[in-house]
Amino acid sequence: MFRLTRFLKALADGPEGMRPQVAPPSGPVVIWNLIRRCNLTCKHCYSTSADKTFAGELSGEEVGSVMEDLKAFGVPVLILSGGEPLMRPDIFDISRRSKAMGFYTALSTNGTLISEDNIGEIASVGYDYVGISLDGIAGTHDRFRRREGAFDESLRGIRLCREAGVKVGIRFTLTAENAADLPGLLRLMEAERIDKFYLSHLNYAGRGNKNRAGDAHFRVTRLAMDLLIESCWNSIRRGRPKEFVTGNNDADGVFLLHWIRRNLPDREAKLLPMLRRWGGNASGVHVANIDNLGNVHPDTMWWDYNLGNVRDRPFSSIWRDESDPLMAGLKRKHRPVEGRCAQCGYRDICGGNSRTRAWQLTGNPWAEDPGCYLTDEEIGLIGKNNEHTPLLKKRSSR
Repeated sequence: MFRLTRFLKALADGPEGMRPQVAPPSGPVVIWNLIRRCNLTCKHCYSTSADKTFAGELSGEEVGSVMEDLKAFGVPVLILSGGEPLMRPDIFDISRRSKAMGFYTALSTNGTLISEDNIGEIASVGYDYVGISLDGIAGTHDRFRRREGAFDESLRGIRLCREAGVKVGIRFTLTAENAADLPGLLRLMEAERIDKFYLSHLNYAGRGNKNRAGDAHFRVTRLAMDLLIESCWNSIRRGRPKEFVTGNNDADGVFLLHWIRRNLPDREAKLLPMLRRWGGNASGVHVANIDNLGNVHPDTMWWDYNLGNVRDRPFSSIWRDESDPLMAGLKRKHRPVEGRCAQCGYRDICGGNSRTRAWQLTGNPWAEDPGCYLTDEEIGLIGKNNEHTPLLKKRSSR
């Protein structure tokens, strides 16, 4: 996850301002798919959910036992997800227990089930954050969610959360089919006084993998990132900073560096060490996933790769086990990436980017990331004499 606002706010005081130190987390952020059932069938769903019961899901008692292990292991954050987590009957019991144990507790929902009947209970839980997914404005969102009226229902959920004093944000997955709706969503964010905007690049997993032809073209991705950075910077300059975050493409950090070089060159010296401390992709290290059956994955996009199951051994034991070759590679300071990624001049910033895309396309988790939208010039593969690094093809047309 790339916290765009955090970096830009640190730059707002100028090149000699304070350089914030980011302490390493005590344990991984755990995204927990507590239920696979969902009332929608979204085109890009990584868990391929449906409105039916899935057998074998963790019971409430099992969830509680796992939470005890997570707390002892130093996990600071639980993001409760699905499917649609509000379809799980004990979701509020689990959420209250999470808060009582001291976890930062977030709810990731499509928002359609938030109503006047349950907003009081949602507010009483005290969620630190509620993220509601929107795939565009009105008809665009409804087409992605495959349900007429879904946009209005989700927007109602956002408004109810805001009015109840719950921190709420928009979660938006960028594809070529909905990129044109990004400006409208950013205007909606302002008009509705929404706290946070999370832009997720489409990753090749679950139903999203089957729709990879709909992934945003690199040029569209770049335009979207330009707009997001400009919106974030303008909100900071106006003294009303909103929280902007991106995910599933750690090339965003390098893209920001180039944006700063073009627009605020005197701030580059301050930004560069901050980006290096961030370090890019955190799958298998600072981000973890537990699915509805108790299987542990390096992150939510690795549902086809199981590291173990919490019914068989504790999460803490699974997460520390480097006998698995993927986990051993992910936990290395310098991951064994290949191809274009191996020769990139900014590996210390992006960390090799998403390994899921490489895995899905080639079967090799260490192959170059096909989702990197940066040009060869931008990642240092073309020298001043404009000659290419051997064996690499020019991608500057992106």
